[in-house]
Amino acid sequence: MRRLVDSALAITKELLKTFMYESLNNTARLINEVSALLLSILLGKANILEGVQGWELRPTFHGPRFPRWMENGVSSFNQFIHELSLESDTSSIDYSSDDNNLDETYPASPSSHGSRSSRTSFPINNAWHWTDLMACILSLILLPARLLLWMPFLVFRLLNIWGSKTSSDPGNPHLRNFHSFRNMHTTKDHVVNRSIDRRRGVVEDLHLAIEIFIEAIFDMLHKTVHCVLSPSSAFRIFRKLFSSASAGVKDVDNDVLNASIPPVTLGDKDPAPTERNPTLHHALNTDARTCKDIITELGYPYEAIHVTTADGYILLLERIPRRDARKAVYLQHGIFDSSVGWVSNGVVGSSAFAAYDQGYDVFLGNLRGLVSRGHVDKNIPSRKYWWFTVNELGTKDVPAMIEKIHEIKTDELKMIQPDEETNDEQPYKLSAIAHSLGGAVMLMYTVTRLIEQKPHRLSRLTLLSPAGFHDETIFILTVAHYFVVPLGPILAFFVPALYIPTRFFRMLFNKLARDFHNYPALGGLIQTVLSYTFGGDSSNWVGVMGLPHYNMDDMPGLSLGVIHHLAQVKWRGKFVMYDYGNASANMKAYGSPVPIDLGEYYSLIDIPIDLIAGRKDKIISAAMVTRHYKLMKDASVNVSYKEFEYGHLDFTKSNQEDILAYVMSRLLLVEPALKHQTSQKKTLKLKKKGQASS
Repeated sequence: MRRLVDSALAITKELLKTFMYESLNNTARLINEVSALLLSILLGKANILEGVQGWELRPTFHGPRFPRWMENGVSSFNQFIHELSLESDTSSIDYSSDDNNLDETYPASPSSHGSRSSRTSFPINNAWHWTDLMACILSLILLPARLLLWMPFLVFRLLNIWGSKTSSDPGNPHLRNFHSFRNMHTTKDHVVNRSIDRRRGVVEDLHLAIEIFIEAIFDMLHKTVHCVLSPSSAFRIFRKLFSSASAGVKDVDNDVLNASIPPVTLGDKDPAPTERNPTLHHALNTDARTCKDIITELGYPYEAIHVTTADGYILLLERIPRRDARKAVYLQHGIFDSSVGWVSNGVVGSSAFAAYDQGYDVFLGNLRGLVSRGHVDKNIPSRKYWWFTVNELGTKDVPAMIEKIHEIKTDELKMIQPDEETNDEQPYKLSAIAHSLGGAVMLMYTVTRLIEQKPHRLSRLTLLSPAGFHDETIFILTVAHYFVVPLGPILAFFVPALYIPTRFFRMLFNKLARDFHNYPALGGLIQTVLSYTFGGDSSNWVGVMGLPHYNMDDMPGLSLGVIHHLAQVKWRGKFVMYDYGNASANMKAYGSPVPIDLGEYYSLIDIPIDLIAGRKDKIISAAMVTRHYKLMKDASVNVSYKEFEYGHLDFTKSNQEDILAYVMSRLLLVEPALKHQTSQKKTLKLKKKGQASS
């Protein structure tokens, strides 16, 4: 009778799980197909993702391939089918034959061999192929196998949950057994950890939750039926549990009670186990990798430097160090961005890695404006933290980080060359690359330092679609600008900044970005809507949404003070500093009743400037970048100008080889500081001493 009941429960459970699984998948497919239909209705937009790297619209059983640093396995549910589809479907991978040329241009990096996937291209083929039909049939045949493969991971997680509860009870008789189980499996924990490192989407989370719920319900039914059918055995089990609970306390050693065995993970190259602190990210399976994680995973050195500004903000200056290098580069991000943007394309397509491979000491700046609110005052109110303008970014944040770089480089080069004579000359050359708002910030920093007759430490500026002039903007930004100018201070009282406010919604955003990749037609529809919203800009908006700096713990936000400042720039039609609204406040800040027009001081710029614009850029159009160029040219600045057929985000978030090659070529125009300059001076001094003694 028990066997019959067990079989009936097992069959019912599997039928229910299969039904729920197929229902959820069919719903997701329906959403994807409706999205594809809407894409086809939008004339000329069916191939919206054609120029976006890493996307393919033809139906597949795996999402578009991410850069190598974002491929840490797949979710436990889809691991088998994912690997099978990757093995069987190689027609969509086109390994470029230009690898040799790239290697000649850029020296080999620590892990460039293992990251060639970031160079692959994915041709879009909307035609149905016979391999897709075979894959569909195969997936249906292997459906029970997929379910069975996932069961060990469920059991392991349930045992972990049960163990965490029992470990807090010193009188639990199963404590020793549980710890022995943990000891036995710690050497294999890395398999589970790797399997959940890649974040799941909302659909996969629903699938997982349904599986766990069904398992829990049927496990309860199974135990209840057993108790009803065999009451005597149930009574013996309960008696044994209560008796062992009273006697088991004596058998548990004090060492075991006080023991804390952390989960460990085994690296692929290092066989020694290292402690891995379990965090909520692993339970919820969100991607919270930082710039440090990306850099170190790819085999590069990393250093974090905390910088405190004059007004108390704590900034993170990150570094890929070459301590003996006499040429350094500082990279500055723009709006809603962070240092992750400079490394997000992997080894081959990222400016930070390319500069390091060319022998540069690389520094990655992070401006103020994170949800985590780094400040010396740990209890600073949100409204007070978020009230800053572009002024503070250019006159507080960048100076603090540049001076920190100068301090570090000077000290390190002194230690490396202790016999070298110190003088007023800078022993290294520092170049800067900036994007979007970061370009305007770097220009403000350079001009204000020259006005104040202070050293700016820079040798060259390369600006990618820099902000500063916004006469021509898309409709939505124009409306926002004219709305914010009169109401900015009032709005700032209620909404101090633009960011996703709660951890739950940031987690949901993180997971939806994964779903947009798993369902290409849905992602294509979102991409189309965003492209229309931003005036037809062809940037990979959906791909940017998936970057890990938008996670449940933190994300870059946009201060309403910065928005108000940019609105003033558009209103006046000039690249001006912030207008405080009255003559006395402006007089206190600038020494004049009106804010400084930075364009009027371009004649002070004493370093080469490279301006780069995008013809498809609708956020900061090429015409607005040209205004910088004309003003600088009229002021006899050593300036160059170049246009590319790309959108606003393509300068940093897409692997565009022509942009990267051009940026590196401009960077290499700066000659490193020579070591023998001081030795020549020492020789002259020795000669003078010899003449004096004679």
